[in-house]
Amino acid sequence: MRWKYQMIQRLSGSSNSGTTHLRNHLMRCLKRSNFDVSQLLAAKRRKKDNTISLANISFDEGQRKEEYIKPTIIKFEQEHKKDDIISFGSSKFDQERSQLDLARMIILHGYPLSLVEQVGFKVFVKNLQPLFEFMPNSAVEISCIDIYRREKEKMYDMINKLQGRINLSIEMWSSAENSSYLCLSAHYIDEEWTLQKKILNFVTLDSLHTEDLLPEVIIKCLNEWDIDGKLFALTLDDCSIDDDITLRIKERVSEKRPFLSTRQLLDIRSAAHLINSVAQDAMDALQEVIQKIRESIRYVRSSQLVQAKFNEIAQHATVNTQKVLFLDFPVQWKSTYLMLETAVEYRSAFSLFQDHDPSYSSTLTDEEWEWATSVTGYLKLLVEITNVFSANKFPTANIYFPEICDVHIQLIDWCRSSDSFLSPMALKMKAKFDKYWSKCSLALALAAVLDPRFKMKLVEYYYSLIYGSTALDRIKEVSDGIKELFNAYSICSTMIDQGSALPGSSLPSTSCSSRDRLKGFDRFLHETSQNQSMTSDLDKYLEEPIFPRNSDFNILNWWKVHMPRYPILSMMARDVLGTPMSTLAPELAFGTGGRVLDSSRSSLNPDTREALICTQDWLRNESGDLNPSPIHSALPLLIE
Repeated sequence: MRWKYQMIQRLSGSSNSGTTHLRNHLMRCLKRSNFDVSQLLAAKRRKKDNTISLANISFDEGQRKEEYIKPTIIKFEQEHKKDDIISFGSSKFDQERSQLDLARMIILHGYPLSLVEQVGFKVFVKNLQPLFEFMPNSAVEISCIDIYRREKEKMYDMINKLQGRINLSIEMWSSAENSSYLCLSAHYIDEEWTLQKKILNFVTLDSLHTEDLLPEVIIKCLNEWDIDGKLFALTLDDCSIDDDITLRIKERVSEKRPFLSTRQLLDIRSAAHLINSVAQDAMDALQEVIQKIRESIRYVRSSQLVQAKFNEIAQHATVNTQKVLFLDFPVQWKSTYLMLETAVEYRSAFSLFQDHDPSYSSTLTDEEWEWATSVTGYLKLLVEITNVFSANKFPTANIYFPEICDVHIQLIDWCRSSDSFLSPMALKMKAKFDKYWSKCSLALALAAVLDPRFKMKLVEYYYSLIYGSTALDRIKEVSDGIKELFNAYSICSTMIDQGSALPGSSLPSTSCSSRDRLKGFDRFLHETSQNQSMTSDLDKYLEEPIFPRNSDFNILNWWKVHMPRYPILSMMARDVLGTPMSTLAPELAFGTGGRVLDSSRSSLNPDTREALICTQDWLRNESGDLNPSPIHSALPLLIE
């Protein structure tokens, strides 16, 4: 009878009573504490329908008991309500929710869709939740597309409610199968003055998409998101793209923006791609010397005996460096620079080494060592500048002007060299740079002027070094350019104030009252009467003292704070500073190749591929997961 009594006695769950009996119950009745019995019975019936049996992959029950970890006792504060305590025992499994969670996980982390068919994954899920019904690839794909559509609606609403304008970057991607893709990303500064980047489209290009059709593809994407009237700047990753392509896009977009000229729709080319291209020119010119240095290092490292002999000679030659010779990784030009820099420091040791080891046959002449030294100096500047560009995941446009001006000044100096090897190399680099400078110098300067630490003074300083006696004319071009753009924003602001344009819109309303024929006069009167105060907004900013330079200066926070003081100029600053002056992700900053999609994504159909890549970007931005492996450079799917 005592045994029966124990079976039906009530055990208290009060915090004043012991909890040992609860713990013992959990350990003895694991299934009852976690699952509803009816659901367990249903799961057993569904096992017969599974196409792949996992019966042979299981764990020994005795082993489970030994490895069972005692549940952690969770203590709640007295003031917590009873409803706040989650009852794991009464929770019911939700197949649909779990299926969506799985799809989101696959999207967010870039896992292949085939994950759901892998045996290891099935074993893990079976032991974690026996009720889960495994899905085929096709079902997961459908769930991913559903998530993409919902997230796209949210993204569409958010972008079209922005007060500022959109800057669009256009990047070309490829795959190991030689397929081509077009990635379009929106860059903007949101209402909290935070710089944002969102992938809008990932278009698969087929053989019919010739260069002439690219503008139509891009315009179609702009129309899809309804942002062609909000566009402020176009940034392309290739400096050699035909100007007719961007001109056709600008003309089409300008049809919806009558108050801005095609000149004011900025045409930008990626600064980081320019630096990479110029660095590659330098290394191409020095290719034979670089190959000799590689062979020299290989020989020195070929055996411990040779290495010891070389180290002894380096000591006698008073080589004053702690660096160790190493071979570069050719697809990363920074590693080639570091290899050259180290080899140049061992120059005297290599020169003596050839006298002590007749087997060493990769000797450099004194002239070749001089070339290597000069090119290493060129590359050092480019490495330092690229480090500045890649220091921030999404850098604002103001940081580029002084760096690009330094390259300009150095190229001018290098072109003056009398050396028959160095001068042609520098002239080739300068020709490439000049094409970039002709397109981007005004946009670079505008962004620098809108940095309160620089204003027009930085333009005056660098242009005097670059242009000499013609500097004043060039400075005036920048001054006129910023005034022209400011006036356009002033007119737009006037239209908004009078109710003929919506906030964030660049278009006046097409609806007007036919009876009020003097409505145009009202607008003219407002513009002319307010013109002086609007102009003073820019003048006031330029005439006030320059803000002191410091390392922790945040330009977006500065404009956020000063927005009430400069209402028109801050609108313009938001768009200019949000312009992407580079499209190369930090992790690919020194790469000699483009972005390459791996086979797991390139094998998908175009719609699914776009859905996975775009949604991954949106979910990572939403979760704040901006820096893990890959997305803005290459999703986990890319080969550098």
